Amino acid sequence: MSELTFEQMLDESFKTIHTGEVVEGTVIDVKPDEIVLNIGYKSDGVLTRNEYTNEPNVDLTTVAKLGDTMEVKVLKVNDGEGQVLLTYKRLAADRGNKRIEEAYNNREVLKAKVAQVLDGGLSVVVDEVRIFIPASLVSDTYEKDLTKYAGQEIEFVISEYNPKRRRYIGDRKQLILEQKAEMQKKLFETIKEGDTVEGTVKNVTDFGAFIDLGGCDGLLHISEMSWGRVENPKKVFKVGDTLKVLIKEISGEKIALSLKFEDQNPWKGAADKYAVGNVVTGRVARMTDFGAFIELEPGIDALLHVSQIAKDHIDKPSDVLKTGEEVTAKVVDFNEADKKISLSIKALTAPEPSEKEEDADVVSVDIDAVISGENAEEETEA
Repeated sequence: MSELTFEQMLDESFKTIHTGEVVEGTVIDVKPDEIVLNIGYKSDGVLTRNEYTNEPNVDLTTVAKLGDTMEVKVLKVNDGEGQVLLTYKRLAADRGNKRIEEAYNNREVLKAKVAQVLDGGLSVVVDEVRIFIPASLVSDTYEKDLTKYAGQEIEFVISEYNPKRRRYIGDRKQLILEQKAEMQKKLFETIKEGDTVEGTVKNVTDFGAFIDLGGCDGLLHISEMSWGRVENPKKVFKVGDTLKVLIKEISGEKIALSLKFEDQNPWKGAADKYAVGNVVTGRVARMTDFGAFIELEPGIDALLHVSQIAKDHIDKPSDVLKTGEEVTAKVVDFNEADKKISLSIKALTAPEPSEKEEDADVVSVDIDAVISGENAEEETEA
């Protein structure tokens, strides 16, 4: 029986390892680009930066120190120089695949930092597994610029799991929709018509503004933005503004809002200020063929009929008046119930008429109907 050489006895004292085997090693040296581990084999194992992580330019001295133990996978038993090549990221990826599979099957909500912003979406890494979130699944609304998500930690679920093709798709959109549905439910349980609530301007259009109430958007129509006249909502509000609004009407999931608070109603006290016979001053807000609308104060317009503009006959108001011009006239009719006021410049210089003549001079026009008609035309054009 032959005796074993010292080298043979030394070899037998070490364990046998195979490619693909998972082993535990102790860190015996660390450099910025590689870690050397004692894995109980006749040769030490080398773990390079590229086999530690997919993240670029990681300094390995910041992630491992002498004496640390870690599990690694054998990539090659002999690299040609007598060293064992190891991998950590592939072991992590194997375990990560299992983790992603479980998350997919259980619809678990995952959280990860955005590693890359791509042309078509976002890329995140979970346990060394790269997951792609398409732009269409990043949010519940279209977002042209995704750069704001760079480095941001986001939540998502796995909507597609295909390890054979290494295809892992994340979905953030459905979480947002679920959260909004829950917020909407809570919102409708707590609000009612007549409530004053706080919201944020989400979008401004020619006909109004959409206000985010926290779970549902409400419409603040241009006609409800002020007791006065608003020509262009975009000059009054901007996205991000915070407003206290009145819930005017709730119809299903639609909420109509208003800024016409009753305690600010300009018609309160108007009976005294604009009593028949009072002389008032206002500015020409707009003109029609039959007369000019005079804004006495925001929210109160009066009609100066074409027949009451001058002593002499004129064909149309624009012949003698211009928009924005200040005029002084006498109140010849006040109807608080219908919110109508009629003015006359003629009455300032003309002798006091008899009761019969006075009645003949008063012209009654439905101001609200005219204003509503103009608004309807503007909305149709918009």
